[in-house]
Amino acid sequence: MGGRSIVKPSTFVEWLNGAMEGADSSDCRHIIRFNDVSHYSACLRQIKRLKKKMTRLQEVQPLKIIHALSCSLHSPEMLAEFPFIQSIEPDTLMRVHAAKATKSAHANGKSTDEFQNIPWGIRHIRAPQAWSKSKGDRIHIGVIDTGADYTHPDLRYCLSHGVNLLNRYLLPNDDNGHGTHIAGTIAASSRQRGITGVAPQALIHPVKAFDHQGSAFVSDIISGIDWCVKNQIQIINMSFGMKTYSKALESAVRNAYDSGVIVVASSGNEGKKAGIDYPARLRQVIAVGATTRRGQIAPFSNISKKIDIYAPGEKVYSTWLRGKYHELSGTSMATSHVTGVIALMLARKPGLKPMQVKSIIKKNAKLILKAHKTGAGIKEINALRAVGAVTKTVTGGN
Repeated sequence: MGGRSIVKPSTFVEWLNGAMEGADSSDCRHIIRFNDVSHYSACLRQIKRLKKKMTRLQEVQPLKIIHALSCSLHSPEMLAEFPFIQSIEPDTLMRVHAAKATKSAHANGKSTDEFQNIPWGIRHIRAPQAWSKSKGDRIHIGVIDTGADYTHPDLRYCLSHGVNLLNRYLLPNDDNGHGTHIAGTIAASSRQRGITGVAPQALIHPVKAFDHQGSAFVSDIISGIDWCVKNQIQIINMSFGMKTYSKALESAVRNAYDSGVIVVASSGNEGKKAGIDYPARLRQVIAVGATTRRGQIAPFSNISKKIDIYAPGEKVYSTWLRGKYHELSGTSMATSHVTGVIALMLARKPGLKPMQVKSIIKKNAKLILKAHKTGAGIKEINALRAVGAVTKTVTGGN
């Protein structure tokens, strides 16, 4: 690819249009990353200028947080040799981390008795005992998931504005249930018969990146992270994962981390003893495994030294679509408990950095399995201790 003209952004955009030809299936989706912001911005301007004439360019999705584009490419190799292109990688599909619903319950008052008002997991991690110190007041949480049910009575006080990345003109309404379940565990608050979440005064911003089947592309997750960083979200809950490493996803997560955003992710549900899924495997993320009512590792939970903390994830009762309630199991459910505890901590001590939060949670957790020769033992989150630890530093004048 000799010649100076080939380096021009307008030439690149013409080639991009050509490389997109015949690439209709989702298998062809790719993420194209640029070396620098100036070439990236110049290409975006050219796409804007030419997309009326070259209609395929209308399908190109900018991923500004990492200076990248996402689109379907029939022949990615056509673009790889441009000097300002850093990398081209497949735009992988990933899924939410929940087993099938184990039990559904209707909002008829029968299932939501006094006992159910605070689900077992929330009591187990001692969140109610921490509420005299913090209820997560006005902490902003981005839940990148399937959306949320804005009509659910238990969520009406915690759901704030969000974004629907699948259709920007629509509200991020949940058509799957998973995101609504996560939202309930984090911040449900009920004035009457419903349930109470870990941080009942926190605010949830639903970021709908997953479709009704619980699938999303890496590019949609990156767009979601971008939205959260731009909107000054303090915590991002990621109850999903995939096996393959993505440099683009890592770059987006690192950007959020560098902006001070705390990212919490589920480790996966294969019951594996070695590996955990991405993005939980990334260093900048708090990786979560699941425990049972007895405080043992759930049989479906992945187990690894890379998991930072465990939390209740078996038969977790929470909000569901159309005012209902569901029991679900999965490391997804464990992750929402951890996100809630972090909201309690941040409301008590704003400005805690991601690594500080990770360290405080681990130091103040309950040991459930002693360490062997390697590793530091397996620990389950304890809301009362974690909030107590940040309260001490606040009252200590730090």
